[in-house]
Amino acid sequence: MATKDKNIWILMVFILSGLVIGGLLGEFAKGVDWLWWLAYGQSFGLSSPLELNLSVIQITFGLMFKINVASILGMILAIFVYRKI
Repeated sequence: MATKDKNIWILMVFILSGLVIGGLLGEFAKGVDWLWWLAYGQSFGLSSPLELNLSVIQITFGLMFKINVASILGMILAIFVYRKI
């Protein structure tokens, strides 16, 4: 595996970590009066799961994204940290 490929995977891990940690911090900030804006966001995806029943096997697909201001800030911070490392 080339060095360039490893850097891309590390960047993806950093971005996903920033999104998850930022999203959690945004949910925690929802209860604080002066940090309510960090929890402001939007949800999109499949509202009800898609089911495929083949008699022998049943497969259920579902995907939902919930993005808030804190998760976007976390992603930006993760990219900044990645560039500094």
